[in-house]
Amino acid sequence: MKKLLTLLVLINFNLKAQVIAIGTQTWSTKNLEVSTYRNGDTIPQVESEVDWAKLSTGAWCYSEKDNGTVYGKLYNWYAIKDARGLAPNGFHIPSDAEWTTLTDNLGGAEIAGSTMKSILGWHGSVKGNNASGFSALPGGCRNYNGAFGYVGYYGYWWSSTEDNTFHAFYRHLSYDNGNAYRVFNDEHDGFSVRCLKD
Repeated sequence: MKKLLTLLVLINFNLKAQVIAIGTQTWSTKNLEVSTYRNGDTIPQVESEVDWAKLSTGAWCYSEKDNGTVYGKLYNWYAIKDARGLAPNGFHIPSDAEWTTLTDNLGGAEIAGSTMKSILGWHGSVKGNNASGFSALPGGCRNYNGAFGYVGYYGYWWSSTEDNTFHAFYRHLSYDNGNAYRVFNDEHDGFSVRCLKD
């Protein structure tokens, strides 16, 4: 039964996701939307703010004001590090170094954000041109305390690299500039996820 579930998850992922080659890397052009690990085990959806803040295992939720149709799902970092695998077969969650390779290929972190951002969907005057084809949307985030925020203004994407026991690295794009920020934050936070082809 688990093999069948895994196959269905992969079919679902492949139907929804497209990929784009950027330099030597091949990235998905949509945020991850799976609700099971690679082996077919369910990743729980957690809606309650109180329950989200108490988590120490993987979970997902929808972005604020969205049912997954635009921004995909938000995952805490516990889902990223789970040994059962969050990314479908043939893909993995990019490391911090692999994110740096991406931004370097796009001219450096100070300007890469403009080429990564989708043309539509961002508030503010600094629009994206999506020259890279990465098609980043501002899905906002869910904070460690369970509160949502920043839809339309910021996009956040996890890396698979931990900074310390409580924090992991991610990339952050903003509505008001063209940077692709490298930051680390609390592993309870809910961020979007992109996949990188193996």
